[in-house]
Amino acid sequence: MIRSYFPKCVAVVALLALSVGALDTFSAAVYEYTVIIPNRTETPVSKEEGLLLMNENIDVLEKAVKLAAKQGAHIIVTPEDGIYGWVFTRESIYPYLEDIPDPGVNWIPCREPWRFGNTPVQQRLSCLAKDNSIYVVANIGDMKPCNASDPQCPPDGRYQYNTDVVFDSGKLVARYHKGVESTPQKQSRCTTMTWKQRVVSCCYQTR
Repeated sequence: MIRSYFPKCVAVVALLALSVGALDTFSAAVYEYTVIIPNRTETPVSKEEGLLLMNENIDVLEKAVKLAAKQGAHIIVTPEDGIYGWVFTRESIYPYLEDIPDPGVNWIPCREPWRFGNTPVQQRLSCLAKDNSIYVVANIGDMKPCNASDPQCPPDGRYQYNTDVVFDSGKLVARYHKGVESTPQKQSRCTTMTWKQRVVSCCYQTR
């Protein structure tokens, strides 16, 4: 494993009090750190190797979550690719992906880790949010199986998504697919979340 070329690891770099409407305010922590990435991101690894690397990065994140909660933050936003790194091929990113369900399923991975298959990364993020009473925003990978009945299904039988997730007290409350592979261009649209989730709400466009 190697470390990315960020400046040396820093703690919570910003703790901001944000006003959201006449009555509601919340404190948001923004965190940046030196992400541990594979030695060769274009070479596929086993699921076990991928999980080992992701857990190393989540170990770093755990300290930041605890510190942010101790300082009074209500939500912590972690960096893009902060769990597994970047510069992967479609094949080499696959071991790092999990099936992320729709938030409407009312799921707390920390309590039901096997409800949607093997989801150890979602379980850890969920437990971080639950144990520290804080919203955790993280960037991870989602995969959805498809078959020949779907004319847009990729040849390898799955869609892969660069995905932001939000956990509130352990519950998965938001899932944002930042891009969709092998689908035609669609018109941009905007999603709106509750006030505590607006820090990650945005307009998006599938590609």
